[in-house]
Amino acid sequence: MAKLYPVIMAGGSGTRFWPLSRQKRPKQFLSLATDAPLIVETARRLGDLATAKQTWVVCGKAHAPTVKKLLKGIPPNQVLVEPIARNTAPAIALAAAHVAKKDPTGVIAVLPSDHHIARPDAFRRALARAAKVAEEGAIVTLGIRPTRPDTGYGYIRVGEVLGPPGPKKEAALQPHKVAAFVEKPDRETAVGYLRSDDYLWNVGIFVFRADVMLAAFEQHMPELHAGLSKIRAAIGTSRYARVLSREFPKLPSISIDYGVAEKAANMAVVPGDFGWSDVGSFSAIHDVRAHNPSGNVVTGKHTLAIDTTDSVILGGDRAIAVIGMHDVVVVDAGDAVLVVPRDRAQDVRKAVDALKARRLHRFL
Repeated sequence: MAKLYPVIMAGGSGTRFWPLSRQKRPKQFLSLATDAPLIVETARRLGDLATAKQTWVVCGKAHAPTVKKLLKGIPPNQVLVEPIARNTAPAIALAAAHVAKKDPTGVIAVLPSDHHIARPDAFRRALARAAKVAEEGAIVTLGIRPTRPDTGYGYIRVGEVLGPPGPKKEAALQPHKVAAFVEKPDRETAVGYLRSDDYLWNVGIFVFRADVMLAAFEQHMPELHAGLSKIRAAIGTSRYARVLSREFPKLPSISIDYGVAEKAANMAVVPGDFGWSDVGSFSAIHDVRAHNPSGNVVTGKHTLAIDTTDSVILGGDRAIAVIGMHDVVVVDAGDAVLVVPRDRAQDVRKAVDALKARRLHRFL
């Protein structure tokens, strides 16, 4: 297998985990699924597929110091700082340009920094298989086998088999062509996808050669390619910071899915089943963390859950008592407390919007 260059995408600033997440401490820096921050989990699970010196991170200026502190083994010059957030296509383009400078045909693996994977060994096997397919010139995505009729994810419709079968033990990882990327479905459609073997969740993990992706940008996103060419020419020179700050904000703000994946003819997918979760809300913590006998996830030295079941209660240093509750989320962040039914955990952003409206920025 060619040398693998993981690119960890750490530009998120989500609001679904307030009050734990703040503008300078977004989701990827939180220890939600284990005792380690999600971004640290992302780097650790690579194992022997890639060293820290082969790994890159793309993030915003405000988050770069924390990235460097948490991921100390990654060379500082491989923490790429976006002057402004412009969605995933420009972020991936910037990383591909830098990797291509070192290794034009190096294989890049784009990894979200805020996901949890319960079975890292299975993940590494899927990623290695995807890298082998990418070596041949495909742009590969990992598709997750659905476990429920979820309406919150986009889907991938699987096409014909690519190449000869691999080892029998890797039969489940057989690559296929991508027949289509499908938008988030309604409930009835999602139920049909779950019953079919032809649909996988699209979770934003991509694997490709640097030169292949740069060619795809030239073909499908000429405006982005034009600006990127100016940035590429400045990499390694004293002009780089100036050119980046001038040209990057001009790049079109678009996702890699819309910009390239839905247009490219060389898209492939490797099915994966490795305990993936996007940890999309506080409710999801109930799915990825161990429960006590009452079905509660409880943290904090002085947290009490009395006659309470199937809840997520995240405490800190203060004493918290939750009595007679079922299916709730309670979060104590020291200067702010959240209480919400688990089935409304996605509504946390309404609290953030209300705080903004009242100009209570000290809590954001």
